[in-house]
Amino acid sequence: MSGLQSMDELDKRIVDLMCKSSQGSYRQLAKQLSVHPTTLIQRVKNLEDKGIIRGYRAKIDYMKLGFEYMGIVHIHTDNLIEVLDNLSKVPQIIGIFDVTGDSDAIAWVACMDRKDFSETVKFINSQPGVKKTNTAVVLSITKDPFDFIPDIISHSEKTPNL
Repeated sequence: MSGLQSMDELDKRIVDLMCKSSQGSYRQLAKQLSVHPTTLIQRVKNLEDKGIIRGYRAKIDYMKLGFEYMGIVHIHTDNLIEVLDNLSKVPQIIGIFDVTGDSDAIAWVACMDRKDFSETVKFINSQPGVKKTNTAVVLSITKDPFDFIPDIISHSEKTPNL
């Protein structure tokens, strides 16, 4: 059973509220949920222990911080596990995905300048087992994946309005 299916309604409401804003105190969050702060604290600890809540952080606009050189690097490799392990340690790679399709993995790279971006892509290419890469430069971000908040309260199969 998936994590969502094993959660009761209060846990779903807690996760939903904390996805939208975890900035308030436990007392403030408990008041919004109409539960006792001790109940909220216990539930949050349980969700952390299960790995459902993995941490708390501010949403950052990386481009406004100066990380203006971003790219999506499609990686073709014959040594996927080692390549993913090595690349997961590179600070300029903000996301790495094991994928199906034409490439074996995709790395999302963010750098502050062209030199660092070039060196990062060259480093990816130099990894043992990397056969080739194909890099797409990100011109702008229309929908940031870090803004994703799952609709877990009314979780149902929905077709997007196209």
